[in-house]
Amino acid sequence: METYIPKWHSELTIFSSVKSVLILEGNVLDSYQYPVEGSVPKGSILRLNEYLHHFFKDMAYQNIVFYNTLDGFSNSVEDGHIERFCRLCGISVWQTTVNADFKGADATAPQYIKTVLEQNLEPSVVVMDFASRSIVSPDMLDQREVDSFTRILQASLGAKDVRGEGGIRKNLFVMIVNKLNDLPAWFFLNNPNGKCITLGYPTKEEREALVKGENFRSFFSPDCYQRGMADFCESPEELARIQDRFVGLTEGFTFTELNSLRRLCKNERIEMHAMTDVVDLYRYGIKENPWKKVDREKIRDGIRYFERRVKGQLPALTKTLRVIKRAIASGSDSANKRPKGVLFFAGPTGTGKTETAKTLAELLFGDESAFFRFDMSEYKQSHSDQKLLGAPPGYVGYEAGGQLTNAVRKKPFSVLLFDEIEKAHSSILDKFLQILDDGRMTDGQGNTVYFSECVIIFTSNLGVYAEGENGKLRCVIDPKMSYDELSKTLKGAIEDYFKLTLGRPELLNRIGDNIVIYDFMREDTAHEILKAQISRYQKELHTTRRITLTLSEEAYQYLFERVREHLDENGRGVRNVVHSHLEESFECRYFEGDIPEGSEVLITAFHNEGGYTVPDITVVN
Repeated sequence: METYIPKWHSELTIFSSVKSVLILEGNVLDSYQYPVEGSVPKGSILRLNEYLHHFFKDMAYQNIVFYNTLDGFSNSVEDGHIERFCRLCGISVWQTTVNADFKGADATAPQYIKTVLEQNLEPSVVVMDFASRSIVSPDMLDQREVDSFTRILQASLGAKDVRGEGGIRKNLFVMIVNKLNDLPAWFFLNNPNGKCITLGYPTKEEREALVKGENFRSFFSPDCYQRGMADFCESPEELARIQDRFVGLTEGFTFTELNSLRRLCKNERIEMHAMTDVVDLYRYGIKENPWKKVDREKIRDGIRYFERRVKGQLPALTKTLRVIKRAIASGSDSANKRPKGVLFFAGPTGTGKTETAKTLAELLFGDESAFFRFDMSEYKQSHSDQKLLGAPPGYVGYEAGGQLTNAVRKKPFSVLLFDEIEKAHSSILDKFLQILDDGRMTDGQGNTVYFSECVIIFTSNLGVYAEGENGKLRCVIDPKMSYDELSKTLKGAIEDYFKLTLGRPELLNRIGDNIVIYDFMREDTAHEILKAQISRYQKELHTTRRITLTLSEEAYQYLFERVREHLDENGRGVRNVVHSHLEESFECRYFEGDIPEGSEVLITAFHNEGGYTVPDITVVN
């Protein structure tokens, strides 16, 4: 396999010969695989300090030392360097650790660094580790801190080119920071002697080089039978397929995490062909993925299960189930770590969109607590993404985390409903793009939250209302429309909104053809919902007060006529009718003492009395 050289390694090689200050930022706490043969074997896994030592040694630097504000100057990788450093500075080894202050009246460390960079006897490198912790705040430096950084800046301007065994080398000062902004801006901005190099998470090529290199060879070797690690790995082709799958599954993992995965797989004796299990174990702390335990028979009979709670929406429920069946059938695809399913529910309000999502959570994971709803009207402001994903360090509420990220971290296998998505601020839509593309998000605390096991549902009223001539909203769809006509109208409005109004067709592309249209409540559906609501109240009365309630046909028709008056309110209109005309009127009679507990009651009719509905009641016993 051709040797892959990481981008940052190449940048280090190029700019170490022309710049005197190199700032390394980003994934600096990770371990790295040394990509070439040199003073350390190719493929060795090294911490960054070790990596830099061997890199600069291979570049023929004779003097390599590390500095931090706690330990002073040192080199724990190889003997002899700290002694040469002391000889150049004219100090003792004792002074490099006990008396190497970075700031203050006796700030000796910047002076030592300046001395070494400006000498022309030995090519030298000074690496300042944990540089982010050398000052309290980059925006509020005290004078002592300003003096220390100014002295280092002076040293970088006077850094010498030195002839050594490997040719001419420039004396270097290297700073390792978490992020560039941890340093005062004046130190690196418009500094022609400086270069910032970003260390990112391992690329696919880097992960592949690690997995197919010497360090992982025993893990994937054909003698896995003897170790009891797998039940098949007969051919090199099969082995390569397993390795490629492991590489695909670990996108976004650090080298440290990859090595931890290897040890975890051995400790738990997880077979190589079940790589998804070890990744789930590492990410979520579970050995068996709940998606693998979904009752497929229950899903096949899902329409009947849904229609217990959602009435008159057969096309919408059928489309929803098709998306879920596809998600279950696809299993864990190493090439695609996007959310398990993405749905966009549209249509008139009160038609069962939220109820469908709740039912789906119970159907998939056996518990409605796996359902989370976020009202996007609460996220209209420009800073709303912080409320959803967590505030960055230093901001109010940082410790609390984000509402969305906390929910997914708590229940990574869940159904997420984002209600009325069109009301969210555009910054939120940017975050959704990343979630839908990558299946993960980094919260304000720097933790990675995975959405790859979630079903994400957006709901919207787009296309239902439009602004009239007087500026007021008017309904542009009508219950008299057929379902096909309604679908065409709403899908057209949704497409126009994302493409023309928002100018964000890429978000619509991530949703694809998973737009699910909910129909108006028709009269036959209204009958079903009314009967279900009455039945619910009858069960409640019998359970709590042992009252058996029955309605005559005349009483039922009275309620249905009230429902017909509120058909435009859909399912919520039915619920409101039952509440105000049946439940409220019955509870008032019960309060007056007309209905004893444990009785059988017949409502023969309803009549209006002073603007309120009053039931005509017969107590059977």
